[in-house]
Amino acid sequence: MQRHPAALVLALLLGLGTATAGVPPTAAATPAPSSSDASPGASTARIVDALNRSAHPLRTVEPQGDTDELRPLDRMIGEARVVGIGEATHSSHDFFALKSRIFRHLVEEKGFRTFALEASWSTGLRLNDYVLHGTGDPGRIMSDEFQSDYLWWNNTDYLRLIEWMRAYNVRHPHDPVRFMGDDVGWTGPEVYDAVTGYVARTHPELNARFADLYRGLRPTVATGTYMKHYLDTPYAARKEMADRTGRALRLLTRRSPGADRAAFDRAVQNARAIDRTARQYAFDFDDPAQLAASMRYRDRAMAANVVWWQQHTGTKMLLSAHNGHVAYQTPEPAQYPRMQGAFLRDSFGPAYVNVGLTFDQGSFNATGTDGAIHRRTFGPAGPGSNERTLDRVRYRNYAVDLRRVGSPARAWLAAARPTRSIGTAYPAGPYDIALGRSYDILIHLHRVTAARLRGDT
Repeated sequence: MQRHPAALVLALLLGLGTATAGVPPTAAATPAPSSSDASPGASTARIVDALNRSAHPLRTVEPQGDTDELRPLDRMIGEARVVGIGEATHSSHDFFALKSRIFRHLVEEKGFRTFALEASWSTGLRLNDYVLHGTGDPGRIMSDEFQSDYLWWNNTDYLRLIEWMRAYNVRHPHDPVRFMGDDVGWTGPEVYDAVTGYVARTHPELNARFADLYRGLRPTVATGTYMKHYLDTPYAARKEMADRTGRALRLLTRRSPGADRAAFDRAVQNARAIDRTARQYAFDFDDPAQLAASMRYRDRAMAANVVWWQQHTGTKMLLSAHNGHVAYQTPEPAQYPRMQGAFLRDSFGPAYVNVGLTFDQGSFNATGTDGAIHRRTFGPAGPGSNERTLDRVRYRNYAVDLRRVGSPARAWLAAARPTRSIGTAYPAGPYDIALGRSYDILIHLHRVTAARLRGDT
């Protein structure tokens, strides 16, 4: 079978909805009403009336000013320790800005202290060092780390959020907020150095063994280049590298924690991050079944990283990722067998709550079939789609607790129908999604605009 191009595999590894051709974006006028907008036995008007009774308006998505309109969201979140907030595209300003607004509100009103992003573990550690201690320059860190299919995070909205987090910690040094990356697509050299440094301090007799097991793995090139080179490595060699990282992890976990249990736990988690990256690439991407297994592995690993962080910091967390990754059900069973949200619900039960984000029209950035970044524009959602009905609710932007919506909207939400789900590349989707079975809470925005990316990455 022909080898998968590295760019395609990276797109699958790092984003949803990137390998399936979809309907081109349109700027057409709003289509005429269609009976397909409603579920069988219920008119669209009755469904919209039920949604109207449950919807709470959002005044703005921008992260400043009074946040009283978010108090209904507080009640929806309840006592959750982890709140996953999705996005229907990977590069729309309004989704990024809204997450920043909600996080700031949750920090100040509900005691949340960690912002977790669908970014690599080592990237999160670098940004967390800045947020906690002012180490480094956040713009430089973002440019270093957010490359290849992570480049969408190198935007002005996330830079402003990270700078706000640092300013918050200057004001609250004894009760800081933290930044965490839960993904596995890349592990930077700092993490290798942290593991080997710990070994050198506590078990120097293992120095040579770890140097041999990690040979050729510690990155010496840029993030995007490293990931592409890894994928270009033959399958057998990738399997052998994962075997070595696994042996290193087992070697460390079998040692005594000693007097400093926290340091031991950090070292083991860092060794686990190295191993998870290697294992993410240790699949035969020419085999569709193994490619799907690699997607399942990734979502399970991301969830495990969130669980570790929450247990070891004790902080309440906002998890930012694609709609698909925070969801309970998969939008693409053949490519993504099980999602992070389902794994998190296994671990946290009702202490994990998720929020899906949808939109009716607007723009986003995505990679095209030519490999270049393009700004795409959608007109109003078409007949039969979830967004078509959602946009008929009386508020322009609103939040609704899908668990408490009355009839007949409850049955409508339980049925799968076309929904926009755009990852790192376009064309993609739409996909048949049952909103009520995928999310606890929904936030719908009437219009979104493309995010502003920060220079060349």
